[in-house]
Amino acid sequence: MRKNTVREIWARGEAVVNGWLSIPSSFSAEVMAHQGFDSLTVDMQHGVVDYQVGVSMLQGISTTEVIPLARIPWNDPARIMKILDAGAYGVICPMINTREQAEALVQACKYPPRGYRSWGPVRASLYMGGDYGDHANDDVIVMPMIETAEAVKNIDDILSVPGVDAIYVGPSDLSLALGLKPRLDQTDPPVVEAQQLIARACKKHGVIAGIHNATAAYAVKMIEQGYQFVTLASDSRFMAAKAGEEVGVVRKTGAKAGKLPAY
Repeated sequence: MRKNTVREIWARGEAVVNGWLSIPSSFSAEVMAHQGFDSLTVDMQHGVVDYQVGVSMLQGISTTEVIPLARIPWNDPARIMKILDAGAYGVICPMINTREQAEALVQACKYPPRGYRSWGPVRASLYMGGDYGDHANDDVIVMPMIETAEAVKNIDDILSVPGVDAIYVGPSDLSLALGLKPRLDQTDPPVVEAQQLIARACKKHGVIAGIHNATAAYAVKMIEQGYQFVTLASDSRFMAAKAGEEVGVVRKTGAKAGKLPAY
């Protein structure tokens, strides 16, 4: 089976740099896959990526050694199994608030006897190898999202579920849950404290802590605080930011310089 290099990075005690794919395009996914990320996550919860386009994006990523992941829309076994069959090396699942919900997520990701995932890795076995079934239970990554006050309260119960490899902090929803404005790179004390509490709990349970970030500077800060899976913005944010920056330069300088001389 093709190696899951994300697990190898974690085993060395290092942090995984993850990219985020919101644009429904195999080509943009392929472009992002050539930018040095360790993994890329196809976002099927928010935005405009449906299943068929998501599969083509996984195919675009597979032109490289980058590990493909997917954020599923909900803790739905049908959607979980289908995207794993399509070749995602793991799933990030939103709004996991209790031990029972975490257990259900793990069960949907694992073949019997560890779970109830149905057999049918139609593309996964092509991409990852003919021995996929022998290794999938150990290699597929299960990552619940921690993004509510209830989840923070139940963090020890969630992290103690066998098969939970990592958790992923959704700062915007966590901010909303704590009565604050939704945003990334949080500095509001209640959210910062919750993020630190989550990192400490993950270390205690031997589970990887992950978080979404808007900037590289904040991602580095999170790594220093114990997070070993850090996402940098998203493809759409990168495109918008760079386009806006370039247009701004031209508007500020070039447009004036390009005026026709008066006669």
